[in-house]
Order: sequence, then C-alpha cells, then structure tokens
Amino acid sequence: MKIIAQNKKASHDYFILDRYEAGIKLKGTEIKSIRQGKVSINDAYVNIKNNTVQIINMNISKYDKGNIFNHDETRTRELLLHKKEILKMIVKLKTDGITIIPLKVYLVQGLCKIEIGLAKGKKNYDKREDLKEKDAKMRMDKAFKNIRF
Repeated sequence: MKIIAQNKKASHDYFILDRYEAGIKLKGTEIKSIRQGKVSINDAYVNIKNNTVQIINMNISKYDKGNIFNHDETRTRELLLHKKEILKMIVKLKTDGITIIPLKVYLVQGLCKIEIGLAKGKKNYDKREDLKEKDAKMRMDKAFKNIRF
C-alpha cells in the first residue's frame, strides 16, 4: 500500500467514528496524475445523493503529457462502495453533527482507493485536550528514552 495523500488536519478537527475504504471512478489521465502524487484532499468533502456517494472538490492536477485528453481538476467524482455500507452511512448521517470526510488516498495493487471516515466535529476545548495528551505522551517517551537500566 502506497499512501499518496493524507488529510492530516482531519484527526485534529474531528472525532473519527468509523472508517470505510472506497474505490474512485476516474477518467482518462487522472490515475497517471495520482501515481505522480499530484492530488490534494484537504478541501474535499463527501456527499450522498440518490444512494450514490460523491467526493466533491478533490483536486487532481492535470497530467503533464495529457494534451487535449486532460481532465477537469476539481470535478465531482463518484465513490464505489457496497450498497449496505452506503445505507449504514445514510442512517448514521441522520444523527446530529455527523459528516463524511476523506482521510487518505492510496494505491493498492495498482488501484486507487480512498479512505473516508464518519466524523463528528471537535470543539476548541477538545482540541486543546488532545494537544495536552500528545505533549504529555511525548515528554514521557523522551524521559523513558533517557533512563538506562
């Protein structure tokens, strides 16, 4: 598995409740740009319309050697999931404050996959608490590293 793009702010801004792996329906030269690492999911979000899951505002840069067959960079792309997974997501989205966000894009055996997560937004005090815990863990690890037995 080769990770191409990762949404690093997702775990800082959201509580990730559930994760799903989905395929992406791509056109033409998009996979070549993805293999070169020219993809960004920082501003992207996922929407469900008519029982189909779509990723909106995912930026895949144009392929350098693509000439007239190049693709639109931020077009809406369909995600490929099982119907049961989509129905589970729809039920969970009915609850208050739940959203679907892309977490990472990666290649598995030449196929492009995206990991999406059901997430609930964090408040500012939750973010500060996470930073405190992370800092305390880092300090403990550093202290244990210096102790010799």
